[in-house]
Amino acid sequence: MMNKVKYLILFLLLASTQLFSQELRCNIQINSQKIQGTNRQIFQTLQTAIYEFMNNTNWTNHVFGQDERIECTIMINLNEQIGSDEYKGTLQVQSRRPIFNASYNSPMLNFMDNNLHFRYLEFDKLEFSETSHLNNLTSTLAFYAYIIIGFDYDSFSYLGGTEYFQKAEKIVTNAQNAQERGWKAYEGNRKNRYWMAENLLNDKYRPLREVYYRYHRLGLDRMSDKLMEGRAEIAETLTNIQKIYREKPDPYMFFLQIFFDAKSDELVNIFSESFPTEQTRVSNILIEVDNANASKYKKISSGGGSER
Repeated sequence: MMNKVKYLILFLLLASTQLFSQELRCNIQINSQKIQGTNRQIFQTLQTAIYEFMNNTNWTNHVFGQDERIECTIMINLNEQIGSDEYKGTLQVQSRRPIFNASYNSPMLNFMDNNLHFRYLEFDKLEFSETSHLNNLTSTLAFYAYIIIGFDYDSFSYLGGTEYFQKAEKIVTNAQNAQERGWKAYEGNRKNRYWMAENLLNDKYRPLREVYYRYHRLGLDRMSDKLMEGRAEIAETLTNIQKIYREKPDPYMFFLQIFFDAKSDELVNIFSESFPTEQTRVSNILIEVDNANASKYKKISSGGGSER
């Protein structure tokens, strides 16, 4: 009887470990080749610390199974060392979402932050507070953790990521007195953390957040068994994006750029196998709203798609 009780307790412990896993499965890469004449081990220690911070923090109150964790990657390029413990560089964040009944993962975010600036001493514990700006590294990492989760939730339910975009906005607010760049409205060309949070919660861009839901849940998730219907839904979301573009919610169209930085290649792949009339319609819209990638979109119909 005692052995059965022990096995039951062990089973429950293992089950709870599987159920209460953290939200992110985040791969961390640090490139420090431009930093010369220093202890190289510190960058491995930093990479491990960031990995544990991103993957072991409970970012939500929700239950995630191991196979439900959000796949993401953070790539840090350190370009400059200032003093013994201060670094500058860039941070690229990418995230992906699995598509229903398919082995394909759809890119959700592919953003380059050029304002990475932080202090770190080897073996420092990475600490974060939702109510105050403790240090620039953890505030930046937490900001992107919430952005990743927000985009993921938006793709499964309409405006589902609002709570997490609001948490990212709170981090921005807490960092307004920080000396490091990236947190303030007047810095750069309105394409930093401040403006990312602002755009995501701006009512003028709300239709684009609806696009995220329809594009993924009603489009991509249906394509495994209803290819034409799912693809048609995605094509229809592009007409909504065209309306947003023409209304110009802001002069820099930052949120639209975030969308297309993640989705341009995927859109080409989706519609290259479509029928000619849909290809023409879609490519014309995409060339208008994302002219920087016009050469990509011209490939949609260059080979003459076939109807499926």
